[in-house]
Amino acid sequence: MSDALTVVLDGGPYALATGPDQAMWATLVHSGQIARIGDTGEVTLFDVAPDAKPSIITAGPDAAMWFTCAGEHSIGRITMAGELTRFPLTPQSAPYGICTGPDEALWFTTTALGTVGRISLDGEVSDETVVGGMPSMVITGPDGALWFTLNQRNAIGRLALTGRSSGLTVRELPTRNAGPVGIAATHDDAVWFTEVRADKLGRIPLHDAIQEIDLPGRPHAVVADDADGVWVSLWGGDQIARVSGDGEITTMDLPAGSEPHGLAIGSGGALWVALEVGFVIRLPT
Repeated sequence: MSDALTVVLDGGPYALATGPDQAMWATLVHSGQIARIGDTGEVTLFDVAPDAKPSIITAGPDAAMWFTCAGEHSIGRITMAGELTRFPLTPQSAPYGICTGPDEALWFTTTALGTVGRISLDGEVSDETVVGGMPSMVITGPDGALWFTLNQRNAIGRLALTGRSSGLTVRELPTRNAGPVGIAATHDDAVWFTEVRADKLGRIPLHDAIQEIDLPGRPHAVVADDADGVWVSLWGGDQIARVSGDGEITTMDLPAGSEPHGLAIGSGGALWVALEVGFVIRLPT
């Protein structure tokens, strides 16, 4: 089990992802940088561009990290050695979410254009589907389809790439004006998502009805743990919460004004939390 760790990290830590080197990688949305954090807290910074606004980051299938740059409308790629490449997208597209798809390419959302698109490992952009509704986070679900939050449409989208059910499906949320943002696939073949304006956590057991759990504190990011539950950052409450598979909620207080955003599970099952005020913390679980 990893020890608790607090890393001072200026520049607005926003999103986190574990790399193939088992280090934790973070986007610094205010300073336009990517950070690599080693197991003992040592930090290496990589400059992207001052106005790049790197947002969401994920490990790609090519042993590199991929990330969206909402400020300069591009997709970034950085190797474990720090070699950086940026691939331009349509101007004013504002990419946000990104994940590795079932086809071993990267898939991303654009909040301004309302699209879900594909970028190959050599940087070729294709298969852009207009979904509308300000798509935000995107994941590959347990069924091999892409699942994403539609923040302004108040819905969850599913884009199947192959099979008889290929195409776009949209499921409206039971609560009006809920503002879905974060989304994660879990061990129980369900998709969990946050409703930041409704103070709720949602769950879709694939083809079953949407379930909602009250979770005050403006839930933002959600990540599956190594057991049967999920962790959620409560951005407005300066807390994180764990919700078990049967709905039991446990909360943990963070310093006032810390603005918890991104979450990731690191080596040894430890929970990492990005605090936009200027810290990344690791919590044994």
